[in-house]
Amino acid sequence: MQEFVKIKNIIEQYQADNGEVLALDGVSLSVAQGELVSIVGPSGCGKSTLLSIVAGLEQPTHGSIEVNGKEITRVSSQIAYMLQDDNLLEWRSIYKNILLGLEIQKKKTPENIAYVNQLIDNYGLGEFKQKYPSQLSGGMRQRAALIRTLAIKPELLLLDEAFSALDYQTRLQVTDDVRQILRKEGKTTIMVTHDIPEAISMSDRVVVLSARPGKVKAVHTLDFGEDLKPLERRKQPKFSEYFNEIWGELVEK
Repeated sequence: MQEFVKIKNIIEQYQADNGEVLALDGVSLSVAQGELVSIVGPSGCGKSTLLSIVAGLEQPTHGSIEVNGKEITRVSSQIAYMLQDDNLLEWRSIYKNILLGLEIQKKKTPENIAYVNQLIDNYGLGEFKQKYPSQLSGGMRQRAALIRTLAIKPELLLLDEAFSALDYQTRLQVTDDVRQILRKEGKTTIMVTHDIPEAISMSDRVVVLSARPGKVKAVHTLDFGEDLKPLERRKQPKFSEYFNEIWGELVEK
């Protein structure tokens, strides 16, 4: 598979009150086009910092990021960043919320509006598009936030603990929905999560970072024999095997 994202020897240092801190130490990783890669690691290991660097929100002390052959040195409209808060505007309808990114980027063309309408219909929001965020469940709100993100047709999607604000049952359902949508749309995705089962159930590969300074400790290619939904993956014997391996790497000193 073609390398779509290249993370090359990222080193990140910053000045804290107690001196200079090395957050990331030589992180290198590639992500293929259409692949979903999760990053897990102990608290404070630099997972979210790495995602911010990939997004162009921060510049690394050393190293580089390439997306589709272009070096990322600043925020790009081709990279979408989704956080745990859906950030839907309560005074706008779901439809107008989904169009917001296109409005900001001045890309509200007939073609893009038609694409938005297709996404809304394909992924079960058609009857809710004139509702307001407060009228939707947490899972539906997160689905709307994802469609708003996809509406701008990003080349790369970054998810930073995007489902952690949801209750457990809703979260399980949303991961099924999100993986299905990302698969159908063919989006290359990097996801940061502290939830090992979530990473295993959704991803093609799981990258384990060490405690700070963050380094790539292990990379697990997940093979369940067929393309199963996240909830179906959780029932497979291999699921617990992957969990035990990754958990062991996280807790070992």
